[in-house]
Amino acid sequence: MKAKITVLNPAGFPPKVTRKELAPRLPTLEGKTVYLVDCRFDDSDVFLKQMQAWFAEHMPGVRTIFKPISSVYLNDDPATWEEIKARGDAAIVGVGH
Repeated sequence: MKAKITVLNPAGFPPKVTRKELAPRLPTLEGKTVYLVDCRFDDSDVFLKQMQAWFAEHMPGVRTIFKPISSVYLNDDPATWEEIKARGDAAIVGVGH
């Protein structure tokens, strides 16, 4: 008698993705506040802090705020998104390398 093994398909079932339009582009960043959102993915904080230094050197009229989300990238952070809507003009979300 030969042994039987059970094999599972590792492909899984991808979730349905609903397309969203990009936010409208601002005519200028001059005088605006741009949030640099760290989603706590590998090294995204390092990249965003370099970006913040670039803005300070090359576009001093743009205010940047480095903002880590409250948890890890797998968890939503509604409070951060509300803060950006209320106080910011734009956001750059860093997701690492």
